[in-house]
Amino acid sequence: MEIKEAKKEATAQQEHKNFYSSWKTILTTTHHTDIGIMYLVFSMFFFFMGGFASLLVRYGLTRGGSIAPEAYSSLFTIHGVSMIFLFVIPAWAGFGNYLVPKYIGAKDMYFPKLNALGFWMLPPAGFLIWAGMPNVGWTAYAPLSVYAAGWGMDMTILGLHLLGTSSIIGGLNFIVTIMKMRAPNVTYRNMPLLVWTQLTTSFLQVLATPVLAMALTLLLLDRNLGTGFFNPALGGDPIMWQHLFWFYSHPAVYIMVLPGMGLISQILPSMSRQRIFGYSSIAVSTALIGFLGFGVWAHHMWTSGLSITARVPFMFMTMAIAIPSGVKIFNWVATLYGGKLKLSTPMLFSLSFILSFIIQGVEGVFLANIPLDYQLQDTYYVVSHLHYVLFGVSAQAVFAGIYYYFPYMTGRKYSETLGQLHFALTTVGMYTLFTAMLFLGLAGAPRRYYQYLPEFFNLNVAASFGAILIAFGALVFLYNILNSWYRGPLVENQEDPWKLADYGLKEWPDQ
Repeated sequence: MEIKEAKKEATAQQEHKNFYSSWKTILTTTHHTDIGIMYLVFSMFFFFMGGFASLLVRYGLTRGGSIAPEAYSSLFTIHGVSMIFLFVIPAWAGFGNYLVPKYIGAKDMYFPKLNALGFWMLPPAGFLIWAGMPNVGWTAYAPLSVYAAGWGMDMTILGLHLLGTSSIIGGLNFIVTIMKMRAPNVTYRNMPLLVWTQLTTSFLQVLATPVLAMALTLLLLDRNLGTGFFNPALGGDPIMWQHLFWFYSHPAVYIMVLPGMGLISQILPSMSRQRIFGYSSIAVSTALIGFLGFGVWAHHMWTSGLSITARVPFMFMTMAIAIPSGVKIFNWVATLYGGKLKLSTPMLFSLSFILSFIIQGVEGVFLANIPLDYQLQDTYYVVSHLHYVLFGVSAQAVFAGIYYYFPYMTGRKYSETLGQLHFALTTVGMYTLFTAMLFLGLAGAPRRYYQYLPEFFNLNVAASFGAILIAFGALVFLYNILNSWYRGPLVENQEDPWKLADYGLKEWPDQ
């Protein structure tokens, strides 16, 4: 009986290795590794789509006034929505689906069919959002979003509802899987840190996403049925939109960052050839970040007219969240200390991840200060901070994860030379682009303007040059991954391509 089960499992694994060989298997598969890869492919498609929109934005800013204001607003709106909701969050669902069952010793997710449903909600959501092409900014602040003409905003709301539903059912699936399907020897005290970050992220998704769904539903009613929740002409309160939106969107920052921290906590020990330093403190700081993330949303609203008695507690809470974040940085650096560092592509992106995390953290502390925020609010300083979080931290973690797990997923090696070229172009471009934005903000350049004063021209050109470097790096990445997937040399041992066993380490726990 055991032999039959083993043969059946081996056959299933062989089928999943090339599940993408036919449309039938793509459309019907429910296996966690297949779903994980489909999430990653989907997210990278919209990474390039959102990146293309950002290049058009940079073109308009470099050649001031060359893009009409309505088109410019639509481009940066679709760029922001794509990168957040169609790239980063699905990418973490992809890594989670592929890796979490393996790291806890489970054969699949607890609800495989529900897992597949969560993925297949994404393509129509992406279509609705891009077809809608709203021009209200990715935050969709009322009353602008209430009065926006046409069906574009309504299509985007429906697309976001599909994304939110996918996020909620995915989060519930991860929670149940981690709690119910761990192998006997995998406990909360020793399960991999990536699983800890995925568990925390899933609770954030389940608790915060319904708030966004409620806000979007109220906005849809305001737009189509004449209600007045956010419409000041009917006695509504636009500030309520900000409260509801940021109550979701600040935990969403950690939804977009925590899984990356989990990946880095897996990659650094492997690439330094020693165990993670301070496992318990990293796990506790992960849960603490998730808890504190619900208490800082109002720091996005310092200039909205909140009373000082309401703002001060949020300021201290925002600064306090730097403590568990700092714990992670110290433990990552301590993990590197004394290790036999392998400066491969995933390691290089992980090191740059730490630097970007420090930069955005320092910027965030300044924005948390109420008097300073009055000067920096709605300037390019905020844009710099946001992009250091979502590209410098999240996207670099995605790249590190793809390169690191590529041999596990495909059984093939990628080109290390092209990988390091991708890293060089991306990091030089990223630090040029976002540092130029930082200095534009300090000089007082307002964000979301399609034209600007002549004194901001040079820094805008520098920013656009950085964006071009990132774009070339992305093309190198795309060629490297696709070519290596089909033609890359086979790894010697797909279960241990990084030869961790030589150092007494292993990737997956004993079953």
